Amino acid sequence: MNTTRISKNLQNALNKQITLEAFSAQIYLMLACWADDNRLDGIKSFMMKHSQEERVHMAKIIEYIQERGGSVKIEAIQQPGPEPKNVLQCFEAVLKQEIENTESIYKIVKMCMDEEDWATWNFLQWLVMEQREEEKLALDLLDKAKLAGGANMSDAAKFDFNKTIGQTGQEFPVADNINPLTE
Repeated sequence: MNTTRISKNLQNALNKQITLEAFSAQIYLMLACWADDNRLDGIKSFMMKHSQEERVHMAKIIEYIQERGGSVKIEAIQQPGPEPKNVLQCFEAVLKQEIENTESIYKIVKMCMDEEDWATWNFLQWLVMEQREEEKLALDLLDKAKLAGGANMSDAAKFDFNKTIGQTGQEFPVADNINPLTE
């Protein structure tokens, strides 16, 4: 009797997502190291925490595949792209990676719908919401970098921006989670 409760197609897509999450973690690590080299401890701290969050996503997907009787395949990840030249490029890289993750997840969600695999569809809803929050946070931080001067930010603005990023939470509230009548 076949006890696998996930199709090969979805299993393969989720395995690719595991690799993408690992790649995202590497990008955040690269950005953390770049920030450290540039004496931006707040940005470094933010990027290190975000790298860990990507590894948590990866672990959740691994556990889900195994729970459904599938096989996890750990693939090699590519080397992150070049280091940014400035703070603006750093946060542009963050947004780019989060959008790539979101687009990949959406394709898997569509596959779930096409295959009528509602368990996997339901599992992925936490990741859809997570990506919504991640993109919002990335956009917010990119906007702040632009307001601080973008690629040509002064040392004083960079100091303040770095401090702000160091104090930024890793979760960004979305309107769905806030009741304005009680806030």
